[in-house]
Amino acid sequence: MVKHAVFFLVALFTQLIARGQQDAQFGQYVFNGTFINPAYTGYKEELYLQAYARAQWVGVRGAPQTISISADEAVKDESVGLGLLIAKDKIGAQSSLGAIGNFAYRIKLDRTETNVLAFGIGLGIRQLGLEGNLLDPRDGGDVIIPSGTVSQVIPEIRTGVFYSNEKYFVGFSITGLSVGNLKLYSNYQVLNIQPQKHFYLTGGMAIKMNDDFIIKPAFLIKDEINGPTSLDLNAFMLFKQRFWIGGVYRSTVKLYPKNNLQNNLSKLAAAGVIAEYFTNNNLRIGYGYDFSLNGLQKYDYGSHEISLGYYFTTKKSRRPKCYF
Repeated sequence: MVKHAVFFLVALFTQLIARGQQDAQFGQYVFNGTFINPAYTGYKEELYLQAYARAQWVGVRGAPQTISISADEAVKDESVGLGLLIAKDKIGAQSSLGAIGNFAYRIKLDRTETNVLAFGIGLGIRQLGLEGNLLDPRDGGDVIIPSGTVSQVIPEIRTGVFYSNEKYFVGFSITGLSVGNLKLYSNYQVLNIQPQKHFYLTGGMAIKMNDDFIIKPAFLIKDEINGPTSLDLNAFMLFKQRFWIGGVYRSTVKLYPKNNLQNNLSKLAAAGVIAEYFTNNNLRIGYGYDFSLNGLQKYDYGSHEISLGYYFTTKKSRRPKCYF
């Protein structure tokens, strides 16, 4: 019975994704801003390399698996941010591999150079793929399901704006502005995979309690017109600029009517913990774990996420590190 339920879930996920390519999800988005907003590029004003890997819904066949590697730096007196992002995502039989170059124009609004307004754009390519051999048709010889692997490369465009100072930040971005789709069967729209636009609104603040403790609440709203709107609420505590510890709560919210969604879907999604540790002034290691609060909790063993970040020492390197 459990195997049948799991197969049903995987089949449902594959159909939903086939209708519209979904952006990958990272719980540690507050430390991986360039993944969702090109205007974040160069924010740390140092040469910064980071890598993330997430295994979602462990134990569920065909569950999402995502990895990303990025590097960015601020140049020309920190007025320009340049970066590169490579990300691979796989869910069920579907996969996505993208490479994006990010550019941000950073405007310093005061003499202290702490209030910065940045506008960003990301341009690149994205390869969409589907492994037909991983799909199990109800009837043998189903011509709808492709034999082998099919793929197609499409352009990737994203844009955003990001404002920050020493106390708080807010950002808005749009991904999936490219036009194109993976046409697997001309007369059967379910297997035509087309990326959808995603909208991100982020915000947070750093509250300094004393010289040793800083509290950082943050939120992320992620919206896609044809899918549910998700809300992430985070709260972290930074101890002596070395150790982050915090929690995350994720649910769906209704910002506007979406007639294509079921009315009885659970709003609860997940909850978990995140920890980040600076082993020295250059290397950051992070781990996140979250568990499902909806019907998936009967079938999965939670989601695991690890991250690494490295600040390269340059002539302009300075401390303390950014709080966001």
